[in-house]
Amino acid sequence: MNILEQLPIPLLSWYRENARTLPWRSAPTPYHVWVSEIMLQQTRVAAVLGYYQRFMEALPTVEALAGVEEDVLMKLWQGLGYYNRARNLQKAARQIVDGFAGEFPRTYETLLSLAGVGEYTAGAIASIAFGVSVPAVDGNVLRVVSRITGDDSDISRPETKARMREALLQIIPRDAPGDFNQAMMELGATVCVPNGAPNCDNCPANSFCAAFLQEKTAQLPVKAPKRARRTEERRVFLIFVQNGEKRVALRRRPARGLLAGLWEYPNELKAVDHPLETWGVHPVGTQYGGVGKHIFTHIEWHMTAQIVYIEENDLPKGWIWADRAALRRDYAVPNAFQSFAHLVEERL
Repeated sequence: MNILEQLPIPLLSWYRENARTLPWRSAPTPYHVWVSEIMLQQTRVAAVLGYYQRFMEALPTVEALAGVEEDVLMKLWQGLGYYNRARNLQKAARQIVDGFAGEFPRTYETLLSLAGVGEYTAGAIASIAFGVSVPAVDGNVLRVVSRITGDDSDISRPETKARMREALLQIIPRDAPGDFNQAMMELGATVCVPNGAPNCDNCPANSFCAAFLQEKTAQLPVKAPKRARRTEERRVFLIFVQNGEKRVALRRRPARGLLAGLWEYPNELKAVDHPLETWGVHPVGTQYGGVGKHIFTHIEWHMTAQIVYIEENDLPKGWIWADRAALRRDYAVPNAFQSFAHLVEERL
């Protein structure tokens, strides 16, 4: 017998007793499932809850998401990171409005045609919202399958994921595919955890889990190490009005690339000479602002801040002044600059 064939009954029983109460589970419409799954990519559930509530209050329908201004969308997403997720949400919303008359496509294959929707997200929406018997395989699920089956294949390899997905396709309950997929995610997030020892005593699969029975939970899953991140030394300029209204300077990042289109405090690589002069900014006072660090997927920023005061009319073309209210309400400044948020708050 395939070891995974023993999983559905105890897993579903465990899930119905232990599932966390989450807002998108209480109303699993396609829109709710979709938005929550995109938010949860690379992000913990606890961090998503508040964002999800605010997002749904502001954009309760796919039509509202399709029509919202990008700056408003970015402000709603501010702090979640990976901002292309939000842009792809809007692209897909417009696809749904324009190409599907505002109705979510109901098949796994058609869901894959939406911007930013891959195999996992399509599987989650199809199974949870429409009852389609298709797996939703993310990192949590790969870890659970690897441990239960004792599979020491590299889970970062596409062929491993495809093989595990096919194995799950054979056992997913036809009458409860959404619950099964959510149970697998829940098990991986709360019991068969990625960091630290799994809570095997409370796992519904512990009587047949190969990793538990063979004491190999620390060795599984196998995953190739990530490529080392590149480090960038940067200077961040916190520019304020001298002897005027309390405002800070912002500029918009380029439309493509890292943090595309977001507002930021002006910054430059530390190796670049005289950036203020290059920008045409003429300080009337400066002081040291401290250091900060931010880690992206492939890049690590090491930042040193300089506080700069200039005359109000000395701002370069395309930059804007923002007061405290506008900064909180209108402009999405990435978390990359969170180290310096207190310095800005103190001066506004």
